[in-house]
Amino acid sequence: MHGGTTTIGPALRAFLVAGVLACCVRTTLAADSAPVLTLDQAIQIAIVNNRPLSIANLDIAVSKWQVAAAKTNRLPVFKTALFASGDLTSPTFVFKEGQFGTSKDGEPIPSKDTPIPLSHGITGYALAEVAQPITQLYKIHLGIQEQELGTELSTQQYRAKRESVVADVKQAYYAVLQTESALDAANAAVKQYQETDRVSLQYVSQEVVLKSESLEVKAKLAQAQYQVVQLQDTLQTQKEQLNDLLGRDLETEFRTEQVPSLSLQELDLKLAQQTALAQRPEIREAEINAKKADYDRKLAKADYIPNISAALHYFTPLNTEILPQNIVSAGLDMTWEPFEWGRRRDQVKQKVIGVDQAQIQLKEAKSQVVLDVNNRYRKLSESRALLAVAQAARDAATEKLREVQDKFGQQAVLLRDVLQQQSAVANANNEYEEALLAFWSAKANFEKALGEE
Repeated sequence: MHGGTTTIGPALRAFLVAGVLACCVRTTLAADSAPVLTLDQAIQIAIVNNRPLSIANLDIAVSKWQVAAAKTNRLPVFKTALFASGDLTSPTFVFKEGQFGTSKDGEPIPSKDTPIPLSHGITGYALAEVAQPITQLYKIHLGIQEQELGTELSTQQYRAKRESVVADVKQAYYAVLQTESALDAANAAVKQYQETDRVSLQYVSQEVVLKSESLEVKAKLAQAQYQVVQLQDTLQTQKEQLNDLLGRDLETEFRTEQVPSLSLQELDLKLAQQTALAQRPEIREAEINAKKADYDRKLAKADYIPNISAALHYFTPLNTEILPQNIVSAGLDMTWEPFEWGRRRDQVKQKVIGVDQAQIQLKEAKSQVVLDVNNRYRKLSESRALLAVAQAARDAATEKLREVQDKFGQQAVLLRDVLQQQSAVANANNEYEEALLAFWSAKANFEKALGEE
């Protein structure tokens, strides 16, 4: 120790470097032996394991059963009623003398006033009714169709949540791809610095290169190796986050697979707009709401129709003395409210306004979707162009480094030139990785704008 600084001996330095390299090798071997997880597989796993999606899917099942329940309103209605009571006033029928005329003998019938109690103790009645809706069938049909639209609406809401989950999975998957690309570049930089270190050590022994310059190479090598470790940690964290998003164990190992970087919609803006208008759940939800508003209007107008049913009634009094038993009647049952002070008219006008609102909302939804697609399309085009620029700059810097290293091996350039070019390559790699991350993010946003899963 001298002047407050610590000098690391060659043996310790070699041990640290070997430890870092061993860690990198173990991580690489573990990644290579892990099963491949494609983007489609990741999306399917997330869809199956996502709990909010499962809840939304159950909402669809509930709405289907509601449709089934609404359809039963078309069938005959069976009603029964049973009433039992104890008489508090002891009602009695009194038949006056001669109320039913006289007999052949001229005797009045009855011969005197005759009281007959209605019942003794508990009395009541039993009622059964069967009614088949007739004029109500039109309103029932409208109600069923509106309920079916509710099922479609639940389906579109499920699709919207599903697309959100898919977008999150794509973002996480693309982040892993970008980090893997950065890790490959960092490993390549380590190999370049290792080669430079090997040659510089030879030149030090030949007194062609200063020892301080050789130590600077070693410092650059150590920095590159540290970046590899840092990227491996970042990659492992991103994989854990993706596993969590998929509902899997965080330690589940996997390898990613490159995905196509270009689709037909990315080449044709009109096609992208048509795809989004056909697939985005917001459009379908707005269309469903427009149809529901129209059904509400029709249902409001249907209130003008009287409710007429074909009915069969059965009535029997219980524990009575003189009332007839087993009364059966058949006919038409009608209910109608002739005077309602303009309530039905006002309700129809209200529903007509609702139809106009729904149509305007549909147009607004389509406009917003097109604006979103146009914006995402341009952002993706810009990021793709920037990626091409960064790729060209990286390729040029890498080729320049190869040339400089060849000249350095021939002692035609200084070590300082090699280090400067390696720094240029590192900067070009950083710019490329930033452009790549921006591209993958723009691609995920564009695919979400299309409504793709």
